[in-house]
Amino acid sequence: MLKTTTSVVDGRPIDAYLDVVVGEAILGANIFKDIFGAIRDIVGGRAGAYEEEMGKARQVAFAEMEAQAKALGADGIVGIDIDYEVVGQNGGMMMVSVSGTAVRFK
Repeated sequence: MLKTTTSVVDGRPIDAYLDVVVGEAILGANIFKDIFGAIRDIVGGRAGAYEEEMGKARQVAFAEMEAQAKALGADGIVGIDIDYEVVGQNGGMMMVSVSGTAVRFK
C-alpha cells in the first residue's frame, strides 16, 4: 500500500477518496527506561530506550491505519499526519497518532 504525507502522487491519479483512517498507539515506558532517560537528560546524549518505544508505537499506529484502509478497499493513504504526545500522570506514557485519507488510484 502506498502511503504519503502529500495529498497527491505524481503519475497516480486518485479515482476515489474513501474515508479518513486513523491509527493510535499509547505505550507506557517502564521504570528502568525512565531512570535511564532521566540520566540521559542530565548528561546529554540520545535516549535510545525512548527512541525504541516511540518507533514501536509508530509501527503499531501505522499498521492500525493501514488495516482500516485495506478494509475500505484502498490501495493508498494520502495526506498522512503524524502526531506525538506525552500523556498520563507525570508524562508516563507516549502516544503516537497517525491519520490520512484512504484512496483508490485509477
